[in-house]
Amino acid sequence: MTETAAAAPAGGGPPEGPAASRDAAALLRSPEYLRLLLLAAVIGVPISAAAYYFLQLVGTLQRWVFMDLPRAVGLPAAPVWWPLPVLVLAGVLVGAAIRHLPGGGGHSPVDGFSTGGAPTPAELPGVLVAALATLALGVVLGPEAPLIALGAGLAVCAVRLTRRDVPHQVGAVVAAAGSFAAISALFGSPILGAFLLMEASGLGGATLGLVLVPGLLAAGVGSLIFIGLNELTGLGTVSLVLPGLPPFSHPDIAQFAWAVVVGVLSAVAGSAIRWLALVLRARVERRTLLLTPVAGLAIAGLAIAYGLGTGRSSSEVLFSGQEEMGPLLQNSAGYSVAALLLLVACKGLAYSVSLSGFRGGPVFPAMFIGAAGGIALSHLPGLPLVPGVAMGIGAMCVVMLRLPMTSVLLATLLLFSDGLAVMPLVIVAVVVAHVVTARLAPGPTTQPTSAGPAAVAAPADRSAPRPAAPAEEPHGG
Repeated sequence: MTETAAAAPAGGGPPEGPAASRDAAALLRSPEYLRLLLLAAVIGVPISAAAYYFLQLVGTLQRWVFMDLPRAVGLPAAPVWWPLPVLVLAGVLVGAAIRHLPGGGGHSPVDGFSTGGAPTPAELPGVLVAALATLALGVVLGPEAPLIALGAGLAVCAVRLTRRDVPHQVGAVVAAAGSFAAISALFGSPILGAFLLMEASGLGGATLGLVLVPGLLAAGVGSLIFIGLNELTGLGTVSLVLPGLPPFSHPDIAQFAWAVVVGVLSAVAGSAIRWLALVLRARVERRTLLLTPVAGLAIAGLAIAYGLGTGRSSSEVLFSGQEEMGPLLQNSAGYSVAALLLLVACKGLAYSVSLSGFRGGPVFPAMFIGAAGGIALSHLPGLPLVPGVAMGIGAMCVVMLRLPMTSVLLATLLLFSDGLAVMPLVIVAVVVAHVVTARLAPGPTTQPTSAGPAAVAAPADRSAPRPAAPAEEPHGG
């Protein structure tokens, strides 16, 4: 890419006026940009395939650890205490990756989609180990953040294998395209993943057009690769799929009042989850090797408490909620209000502990908790199931992600034909939750940016010295 790309303002801010727009228009017509589009399409193929098999590996390990391994050691099924050693092992592996591998296993998920640029080749193993241990062993986090980081890192590595002196702007756009390709089908649609990255990166104006086109192209190619590999391998989909819900015609005045209530309740609950996660992280980071396994023990205890209290599977508390959300909605009539409230409480606390010390994405647990809370509220007069679920998902997502547009889309596009009907309610719930969350925050908040395309306009300088990690205190200190 030519130096014209430097017209994009650092940090992804607004364009610098008409000159930036003219530069962007000229760049769109240039041969260099066409070559960049071709590169994005080519890179999208292997990265999306790698993302597909990564997600399949996570699913295979989950089934092996929680279903096959108990039988292999002579047990008829996983006993109620089974999550205890598994989650402690997760804490040991993730703590070791954070402490001893370059890059600290990736960024802390309690910060949202944090900036930092693509991982270097030396940091990719740490991101991979921490993500696999987190996701495969039942920690309450999703795969989207590791996929964004791995996609960006692999894309930059692939380009630098062919050319050492990759221009700064080209490397940034390629990293963004890799992130787009990696999560292209994770949310069931490449548009949802692309919009998430676009809003999280804070891009706008001329910069948005320059970066979004290669990213969308890579996402489209990646989505086709996901579909093709599903058909070819027969391993099944790795995308979020929600079941058909009862038809919903149009909202009424009572449901708009419920949208305000849902927004306020989500802001309070989500802010409490984030506050607890930040408090715990400050302590876990001081004794990573000791306290990350303790955090895993706490997550397992919450899952066991829910299972014993309701007679249901502890897996509803464990994991990200990506695969559990469909059965929850499909069988919502079989849950009592007490069971749903206990599920929200246990999952929320486990989510908070997971955010404090493990490595993964914050999206799917927020969606699951919002959906469970919406189902519980739908038992009250004036709130049907579909708008309750949609508003719960959107409001909880905006509290945890601080991305209002993405939260509205997540809550509506996933509901298919019901989505358009509930969108006005979701918008109100999301806006109320967003504003109340800002009021509950201890100080001025800034919109987090993505680990993938956050560095599109100005990638992080990996050669600069980094702050030293906090020294780990002796266990007796």
